[in-house]
Amino acid sequence: MSEPQPRARVKQMPEYHPPLGNRDSLRLDFNENTLACSPAVLEALRNISAADLTRYPEREPVEALAAKHLGLRPEQVILTNGVDEAIHILCQAFLDQGDELLLPVPTYTMYEIYASSTDATICRVPAGPDFSFPYKSLLTSISPKTKLIAIANPNSPTGSVATREQIIAIAQAAPQSVILVDEAYFHFYGQTVIDLVGQLPNLIVARTFSKAYGLASLRIGLLAGPESLLKWTRRVLSPYSVNSIALTALTAALNDQSYLNWYVAQVKQARVDFLAALTQLDLQYWPTEANFVLVDIGTAHKEFCASMRNHGILVRDRSADPGCDGLVRITIGTHEQMQQAVAAIQQFKASQFTGVSA
Repeated sequence: MSEPQPRARVKQMPEYHPPLGNRDSLRLDFNENTLACSPAVLEALRNISAADLTRYPEREPVEALAAKHLGLRPEQVILTNGVDEAIHILCQAFLDQGDELLLPVPTYTMYEIYASSTDATICRVPAGPDFSFPYKSLLTSISPKTKLIAIANPNSPTGSVATREQIIAIAQAAPQSVILVDEAYFHFYGQTVIDLVGQLPNLIVARTFSKAYGLASLRIGLLAGPESLLKWTRRVLSPYSVNSIALTALTAALNDQSYLNWYVAQVKQARVDFLAALTQLDLQYWPTEANFVLVDIGTAHKEFCASMRNHGILVRDRSADPGCDGLVRITIGTHEQMQQAVAAIQQFKASQFTGVSA
């Protein structure tokens, strides 16, 4: 008996399966805030009433607050259900048959997954051997068919960055393309192009509140761009995709800049110390501007991840990514958390010499 079949593109889409594990462990695998959200967020959530839950959410007032926070106008900002939804609606709004997504790789998986649901072609541009941003290769790959260029800055899983000058040059070289600059890890880098929104007519910047702000479970992200472009994404965006609890939490988080600054400072100092520890452990890693680092474990990468899990620490095996065989990504949390990670890595390395399981 026949049954309904999906579109051919859906059949061909890659599937994303987030790693499962003991989520009560030290989570150094998803680049989340490893500590807590602002206490102001918890207080705001406590004040939500039963009546508040009966109403449909209204994102516009919080969009205006977020826009002011970023130095933009309200019509230049859209709040989304995480950056994943932001990527999805950009693909739905701008990618058609005959179009191309230009994608430096390795990078965040969801760009390719959402683009593969459209009738566009994905054109991958490999990073160099040092995982540096493939600026020249990307420029030469631009064609009249290029409709969307996705640049994670800093990039995951590598931690590498594209410079402001490179992004401007790419936007100018591809005026027919939407240039998405995903600044999910902006706070740990400190450099942005969001001030160019409106100046570069094809630039759209994404931000998330899942990382530094610690609101990953509430799923809230943001697109900032020219009104002339965002009006099309609004057409394919659900009017209620960002729930009222997330909006309440975001309002409180944006109003507590001191807590955000404190957490980011903790992570940046821990990053310096952890990279120094990796050097002492004679482990190769790549320079990073994010709250994670890509480490070369080699052929024992699976055993390493299992060993870390046995020590109550989750890390992310990135061996399946292009050019990443044997590489593991480790999120950077607080100094105390990274001391715990260093101790577990030391035990794993010791086990490699003795042959005893760690």
